[in-house]
Amino acid sequence: MTTLHQPPVAARPGVRPTVVGRTGLYAVLLANVAVVTVFFVQAGFASNTLIVLGRLTGLFGALLMAFQLLLVARLPWFDRRIGMDRLTSWHRWTGFSVLWLLLAHAVFIVFGYAQASSLDPVNQLVDLAETVEGVLRAIVALAILIVVGVVSARYARRRLAYETWHFIHLYTYVAVVLAFTHQVAAGTTFASSAAAAAYWYGVWGVALASVFIGRLVLPLWRNWRHQLRVTAVVPENDNVVSVYVTGRDLDRLPARAGQFFLWRFLTKDRWWQANPFSLSAAPDGRTLRLTAKRAGDGSAALRHLKVGTRVFAEGPYGAFTTLHRTRPDALLIAGGVGVTPIRALLEELSGHTVVIYRVATDQDAVLYDELRDLAAAKGAELHLVTGPAVPDRLAPRELARLVPDITGRDVYLCGPPPMMNAVLGSLRELGVPKPQIHFERFSLAG
Repeated sequence: MTTLHQPPVAARPGVRPTVVGRTGLYAVLLANVAVVTVFFVQAGFASNTLIVLGRLTGLFGALLMAFQLLLVARLPWFDRRIGMDRLTSWHRWTGFSVLWLLLAHAVFIVFGYAQASSLDPVNQLVDLAETVEGVLRAIVALAILIVVGVVSARYARRRLAYETWHFIHLYTYVAVVLAFTHQVAAGTTFASSAAAAAYWYGVWGVALASVFIGRLVLPLWRNWRHQLRVTAVVPENDNVVSVYVTGRDLDRLPARAGQFFLWRFLTKDRWWQANPFSLSAAPDGRTLRLTAKRAGDGSAALRHLKVGTRVFAEGPYGAFTTLHRTRPDALLIAGGVGVTPIRALLEELSGHTVVIYRVATDQDAVLYDELRDLAAAKGAELHLVTGPAVPDRLAPRELARLVPDITGRDVYLCGPPPMMNAVLGSLRELGVPKPQIHFERFSLAG
């Protein structure tokens, strides 16, 4: 369906929000690396090279551990500009870097002191644990991090339920506390100067306060303020249901089309379970709507929610919004139930928009009637693409045929991972600039 469209609207000027957020994080990390290096040099060098390397890897491991907490603190400023999926990916690789640095720290320290004392490494480790305050706590912390690292490896992660992995992952906070107390008790920089001690207390204080505020205080405050409740449950088809939620002062909730919440419906059997669902309609200050496909017990239970059920929602999260627009016109590509944030974005977008909705059959096209009505009202083009996954109906040639000016548009993409990977490949082949491609995989961490 093609209709007349609105005049183009100028793209957002200035530096891209993603660049601002990413540069801010890099600047914070590099500045702290410089400070740690200065304090390390001021503390003086041991006569044993292995001990010097051990202390240096320990300091950088501690700094990265604090930085890792900042990445999962879910602070709104960073989340809106970078997105939880990218922050989660950085958190993952930072975590493995922390593990390797702390392993190197332990090996260098043990072998360095063994070289100086003529003990074998095993007996040297036992001697350090018995005679140096904080070393035993450090050993326990490292053991916890090794376990968390093993279960976070891709092979193990795919075979564990999210709840199991998350429970094990929470022990990372125990390791953080143990590692910090070890650093206070045995760290050379704490003893080198009052300025160094104040710096490290500040680093850990900021990191832990960020987690406390972003993961606990802010969600509790918003839910106390807005008092969310279910107002309607509407089946869209046999496998998909929409849930309408309202509350107080929703016009003050900083939610945007394309974002998602972690929804926790406070029923007797599901109050403990949180699931990420995107908003399927642009927030209007009165009602929030989520639309979910039955994929497990949590999503299946949505169909049986009662009107009036209390809701605890964490968010909004995500950078899949119009904040990141670079061009006046847009292309929205949805696959399956990935249409939910796309439908919300269509409601908010200005300029000429093309929507491509990829499903196996017409019956799978959830919210299609709403998309059609919105497209007609906004002067957008809507293409429903049906059929099996093979042959690829969103291959480069097909995309270029549907959207001849695709390289001049922002592209928003949401759908199943295989479809998203295929479309991203097509966009690269067509030469769509990377800054114009917007997508999120809605990953969670910690």
